[in-house]
Amino acid sequence: MKYTTLLAMLAMASLPAWSDGLPTQTAPEVTETETIEMARIETPYYNAADSEFGNSDLSNNETFMKGKAADGRRLDEWTKASKPSMKFGGYIIGKYAWEDRDAMNTSQDGFNLRLVRLYVSGEVFRDFKYRLQLEVNGTPHIKDATLEWIHWKEFSIKAGQFKRAFTFENPYNPFDVGVGDYSQLVKKLAGFDDHINSSSKKYEVKTNGGRDLGIQFQGDLFPSRRDGHTFLHYQLGFYNGQGINTWDVDKKKDIIGTLQFNPIKNLAIGVFGWKGTIGVKDDMGIRSTKRNRLAVGAKYESDWTFRAEYARSWGYKLDDYEWNEDVKLYTAKASASAKGKEADAFYATLGIPCAPWLKAYLKYDLYRQYADDTYMNSIYSAALNFKFTKNLYFQAQYNFVDTKKKANNSTNHNNYNQLWAMMYVRF
Repeated sequence: MKYTTLLAMLAMASLPAWSDGLPTQTAPEVTETETIEMARIETPYYNAADSEFGNSDLSNNETFMKGKAADGRRLDEWTKASKPSMKFGGYIIGKYAWEDRDAMNTSQDGFNLRLVRLYVSGEVFRDFKYRLQLEVNGTPHIKDATLEWIHWKEFSIKAGQFKRAFTFENPYNPFDVGVGDYSQLVKKLAGFDDHINSSSKKYEVKTNGGRDLGIQFQGDLFPSRRDGHTFLHYQLGFYNGQGINTWDVDKKKDIIGTLQFNPIKNLAIGVFGWKGTIGVKDDMGIRSTKRNRLAVGAKYESDWTFRAEYARSWGYKLDDYEWNEDVKLYTAKASASAKGKEADAFYATLGIPCAPWLKAYLKYDLYRQYADDTYMNSIYSAALNFKFTKNLYFQAQYNFVDTKKKANNSTNHNNYNQLWAMMYVRF
């Protein structure tokens, strides 16, 4: 067989000598590069025929070896578009406060820097975004440090230190809350000055700002054909449960999630769930308490603003436990069992546009330490926001605070008045 093939090749080589009528054909020159290409094709590769590579039939390896992206751009252009970006910014919130209580009972009076924060954010590689935020007034510390993969709007992943996915108001920037502070619901049940604290000991302090360390999955589903807004938003996070810049103590992770339905643009109706614990170590062992919480709410954000949320918590305070020598564990005190382990909170905020540069806010804010009216703290607020630009506005606010006796150590100051004036600057 091989001799037959050889003779056929010799005959073909002599063809031009005896057939001048046939067109002359020159054999294609095979270069070294093309020889390598043919060898590569014989090796199986993952075929990246999608939008990432311009729907090319080339493998990832072949795309880059050719020195250009499969959509026709040169590789150096593709790499340049993927280079890290960096944006610096920050904001300052200054405050003047006055209360009509005496100096021994006043919590806020005089001038103060409420917040001074600096941040840097940007891209590190195409679909990867990062953010680092520092608080520099008081004791400087890291607030946010995140890396987020956002290739798909339907599914993204965030890891690092960031706001817990609990309640609508918690993730709000202080510039966007509308009144001069977050609600008691957020501060007590989302991890600022948390419900698990005692009057003398702060285990999770306000500097946490509703943040924790963990990983979160989120996305927006079912876009509207009319205006493009999505009908469903979801978030599911797994956290240490200890607050910012802290390792997990009891080796039990918190799970927090939300489902939010958006029937029309700018309107969201949501339910939030939190199942977790927080622990502290001492010489006897680990003392931990449950933080099982549920919240429901609605918000509308446009020229007009409306937000309302209710949340309930099941779990004792950390100081409600004492060491039980019989079982060698921390167990709830009898006094704690008598009070119960529930707490709840509610707030409603209404924002009224008065002029392009002026918006008025009204807010009712309720917190019940043991889900009992005898431990009720209510705040009635009215605020005027004078906005010169999106990065500069001034705020004047009046609060009437009504505190039941059992919710306050003082029996002489169960209600009082506050006046606040604040300056918001962002750069």
